[in-house]
Amino acid sequence: MRFSFFGVLLILFYNISTAQERISIEQVVALALERNYDIKLSQNVLLAASTDDKYAPGAFLPTLNANGTRVWNKNNQKQELANGDDVERNGVESNNLTGSVQLQWMLFDGTRMFATRERISQIEEQGELFVKEQMVNTVAQVITNYHNIVRQKQQLKAIREQMGVSEERVKLASRRLEVGTGGKPELLQAKVDLNAQRTDVLVQQTLIQQLKDQLNGLVDMQLPSSYDVADTIIINLDLKLDDISSDIENRNYTLLSAKKEIDIANLLLRERKGERYPFLYFNSALNYSKRETSFAINNFTPLFDQNKGYNYGFSVTFPILNGFNNRRLIQQARISSDRQMLLYQQQKVDIDVRLRNAFVNYINAKEVLIIEEENILLAKENLAITLEIFKRGLTTFIELRTAQQSLADAYDRVINARYLAKVAETELLRLNSGLLTPAPPLLR
Repeated sequence: MRFSFFGVLLILFYNISTAQERISIEQVVALALERNYDIKLSQNVLLAASTDDKYAPGAFLPTLNANGTRVWNKNNQKQELANGDDVERNGVESNNLTGSVQLQWMLFDGTRMFATRERISQIEEQGELFVKEQMVNTVAQVITNYHNIVRQKQQLKAIREQMGVSEERVKLASRRLEVGTGGKPELLQAKVDLNAQRTDVLVQQTLIQQLKDQLNGLVDMQLPSSYDVADTIIINLDLKLDDISSDIENRNYTLLSAKKEIDIANLLLRERKGERYPFLYFNSALNYSKRETSFAINNFTPLFDQNKGYNYGFSVTFPILNGFNNRRLIQQARISSDRQMLLYQQQKVDIDVRLRNAFVNYINAKEVLIIEEENILLAKENLAITLEIFKRGLTTFIELRTAQQSLADAYDRVINARYLAKVAETELLRLNSGLLTPAPPLLR
């Protein structure tokens, strides 16, 4: 009794010390949206585009520059005048001070500045779409990796269940050998199968730990060093193709980004066309200059000279001929716009094909899952019946081992069917951006 009491305490202590925190898929997704490096990098690109858009209105403002110089001179001067006088002076000192404030304001550039301003805004909006697309892809990756761990965990459970059957086989084979109704090969084969399953357990545990580390890497190692996942894979079996494909052009972030690329290319074409028109500038300046000289050998040279004032006016630049460069740039911009339209149409077809293929995979995975769910029940019942018959000596060892292998194969198929159904569901929701509902806030 004392041994049993301390044994129970030891088991309880072991279970408490080895308990793992269970992490839900929602927790991992939330961490990924916050800490995933791919999302952070896309947010960094968006931040750069937002910075450009923030300062883009500066293109409509004038440029204002201030200039100033101060020069000190010390010269030796010698002059021969027309009246025959010669004047020579050494060490003549002078200093010059000049300063100006110049303003230039572009009043008209063929509306190019407006197109540039809008293009920068479109680039920022495209950056937001890139971030959302990366979020969708990251969430899909997290969901797939998480449920892969669940799949391998279920596989580990199935192997351990099979080990129970193998241990029973070893006991039965050993008993039959002792009473003389069985042979030693049966016992040896049962032990070989049991040892193989023990090895499978170790391999499976290693695989699960590796997958957990990979999942932890997706969230910047924010998960506990030792954690557990769910026991089951929850699948939505009611997805409809019409619902998934409805308004896909305005839901799929890849297509939305391609649309923005067309808008950006068209705005660049407007900028190039604006370069054919004259540029009108308003110019103005405040000027100041002062010159002081210690000695003037010429009576008409001032010892002190100061000027200050301002000027203003307009200037026009009209491109007449520059080697047909403007025409070349306009044609290149038009070609780029057409190319973006073709790319969008190509991506639209590609998304449609991938959506249909994903839905076919989803339907097939559902049907396979229904069959395998029924089949696993049949395999379990068959093994239970065969094991009981074997205990009574009414069936052979080979038939028992066949029933056990049949159950193992059924477990492999049903576990894999559940996982593939979840993967198909995730891909459908990824393509129509259904994994982000509502859309999360973007980094600013």
